[in-house]
Amino acid sequence: MRMTQLYAPTLREVPAEAEIASHQLMLRAGLIKKLAMGIYTYMPVGWRTMKKIEEIIRQEMDAQGGQELFMPTVHPAELWQESGRWQVYGPELWRVKDRHDRAFALAPTHEEVITSTVRQDIRSYKQLPVLPYQIQTKFRDERRPRFGVMRCREFIMKDLYSFDLDEAGLDISYRKMHDAYTNIFSRCGLTFRPVAADSGAIGGSGSHEFMALSEVGEGLILFCDHCDFAATDEIAAIKPEGTGVGEAFLPMRSVETPDCKTVEDLVRLLKVPAHRTVKTLCYMAIYAEVERFVVVLLRGDRQVNEIKLQNVLDCLGLRFANDEEVRAHGMEPGYCGPVGLREDIRVVADLEVPLMVNHECGDGRKDFHLLNVNYQRGDYRIDTVADIMLVQKDMPCPVCGQPLNAMRGIEVGQIFKLHTKYSAKLGCRYVDENGEEHDMVMGCYGIGVGRTMAAVIEQHHDEHGISWPISVAPYEVMVVPVNDKDQWLNNEAEKLYRELLCRGVETVIDDRKERPGVKFNDADLLGFPIRVTMGKKCRETGLAEVRIRATGQVTEVPLADLADYVEKVKGELLAALAAPIPRPDQA
Repeated sequence: MRMTQLYAPTLREVPAEAEIASHQLMLRAGLIKKLAMGIYTYMPVGWRTMKKIEEIIRQEMDAQGGQELFMPTVHPAELWQESGRWQVYGPELWRVKDRHDRAFALAPTHEEVITSTVRQDIRSYKQLPVLPYQIQTKFRDERRPRFGVMRCREFIMKDLYSFDLDEAGLDISYRKMHDAYTNIFSRCGLTFRPVAADSGAIGGSGSHEFMALSEVGEGLILFCDHCDFAATDEIAAIKPEGTGVGEAFLPMRSVETPDCKTVEDLVRLLKVPAHRTVKTLCYMAIYAEVERFVVVLLRGDRQVNEIKLQNVLDCLGLRFANDEEVRAHGMEPGYCGPVGLREDIRVVADLEVPLMVNHECGDGRKDFHLLNVNYQRGDYRIDTVADIMLVQKDMPCPVCGQPLNAMRGIEVGQIFKLHTKYSAKLGCRYVDENGEEHDMVMGCYGIGVGRTMAAVIEQHHDEHGISWPISVAPYEVMVVPVNDKDQWLNNEAEKLYRELLCRGVETVIDDRKERPGVKFNDADLLGFPIRVTMGKKCRETGLAEVRIRATGQVTEVPLADLADYVEKVKGELLAALAAPIPRPDQA
């Protein structure tokens, strides 16, 4: 490819709308163009990288027995109603109607379609397992699209679905995909970590996210430097800690606490430690057709994990109850407590609350709190005890007890054990050797292709631009003749360019009539892994400069050896990506 022909509309200034490096550089390097909020066109240079990531994915999926197909993005509402997700998926599901007023969804994911497809064709245990997959456009009507292709409304995803006879078979498929994902993200040049995660709207139980480590990541990973524990903050748990354990129960009494609406206020006034208090939070749990008032209890120095709480309540969403709703249920905002609650109020407590002896909490009346309250004595009731605590850095590891560490990450892939969540509802069954029917056991496995590209840029860039790993670089080499008026120099550059193309090396020659600085700046911005510079020294000494973008290393190479040397460097850079990337605690 010639730079005079390359459709790469680069920008010198940082676009005002771009908040993070990957978004800025994808716009500046002409990889994408915005069409609407959260909707982008992939330009030729960006699309080459997307296709390379897709090819790595295909190779690893096929190596594990995956078979590629292509499913529609427009799904009839009846199919989603059959699975039960039409009502519960939420506003991210893009619902549309055709000219006959029939309802459809623009696919955010394909569990319903693949399950309905397999149930029509596979009936015998002899036909399982199968691993169909696709690389397909998805739609999610994000409330707040941001960070370019990192969180957008139209995106490309690889989704594979496993269909097995039983849980043992699912374990094998899950491990295959875990290993395949490790290979994929290593080959893409990412430093990443697989961590236990919440299944979210996909459902099922048992899930891992593959997190590309980055300070701009929206996900928080909690991990232990002393053992193998790692999980997202959505599901991380620690061992419950009681307070006052072994103390004799003291008489419960009410004390006046004027203007003490927070745990911090109570600690200052009563001189009690926060971990000896119980905070009472009032939520409205949102269901398909109703909202229900819920009281949530946890230790005063802890925070509630709303994802865990939502899973416990099996609701569509949560919001804090307003003051009127709190008063309508017999309590004063800022002074809520569990003692004397009405029987129709559901009470959910964290695992630690029943272990607390002689704790403090709200009285329910304005300007009053209760001292020496004990669930074990029967001072109040709890309907549900569950882990609803948000685990944070420096809390004790649930495995070895050492303080947990934390870092941010970009979710580039997630794998789920669906079990029979969809097969049971959609009648996807097989007949065993004894003629008995069973629900197929399923898993699903997704990779965000555009998000993977953005994560690569986040990890591989500097102040000058992108520094692509060679496996996903749009082009591998740029040849730069620095003097467009020197015919001999240009002829040598052309000879090298053609030789590299003949050897299968993806090469761009900068044949523009531009200053050397402009050419070098664009080479760094676009991120070509190898740059060959032919300048004045080349004519005088017969040596050209070969520069590796990632390290800045420059080597002078004779013209006669140049093609061989570039090909060798390409091989070395590719070989380095084949090795597993070390985890942060092993680096």
